[in-house]
Amino acid sequence: MKLLLTSGGVTNPSIRAALVDLLGKPISEARALCVPTAQWGHPMCGPASVRGLIAAEPDWQGFTGLGWASLGVLELTALPTIGAERWVPWVREADVLLVDGGDATYLSHWMRESGLADLLPSLPDTVWVGVSAGSMVMTPRIGDYFVEWAAAPDDRTLGVVDFSIFPHLDAWPSNSLAHAEQWAADLGVPSYAIDEQTAIKVVDGVVEIISEGNWKKLPA
Repeated sequence: MKLLLTSGGVTNPSIRAALVDLLGKPISEARALCVPTAQWGHPMCGPASVRGLIAAEPDWQGFTGLGWASLGVLELTALPTIGAERWVPWVREADVLLVDGGDATYLSHWMRESGLADLLPSLPDTVWVGVSAGSMVMTPRIGDYFVEWAAAPDDRTLGVVDFSIFPHLDAWPSNSLAHAEQWAADLGVPSYAIDEQTAIKVVDGVVEIISEGNWKKLPA
């Protein structure tokens, strides 16, 4: 799977160009599935924000509103009850999974419960575009600072990549670089603090920073 891990979506021409490169085709020819599941695990999210994602309302113009050839919804909490024979073909036919933010531990739980996590290694050409928790879920840990799901056993996530992500750098006072450095100190893995104008592109284990904003790599 090809990864485009963002803080705020496709927010500038550089990130858009990286997305098109990963897709190997124009966005207007690509089939997308959006995954809202992480939102249900975060107390600041709910029906209105999920509606905004699915309806590609203004806050999601750089994500679900990019002008996809088709746009569907993949709700992970439903998948265990409908059977893999139904939903696996939906995923295999998609060019891109648009995975929204919320709580990364909740998303990680349902990726495992649904079977999507096990399917990912068999999707080498599919593009995963994450926003916030949708990016963080691919990391080994998110740190207690970002755990909002009350039932989360700890801060561990999928570990598809070997680094962690501190999103929304400088988006509000509690997400300053100083906070990011304090957060990173206890993780035991390298990490990146990224703002809304930055994305991390990962293909075959090769990491590339795409940015028109601010970011910093933080040591383990």
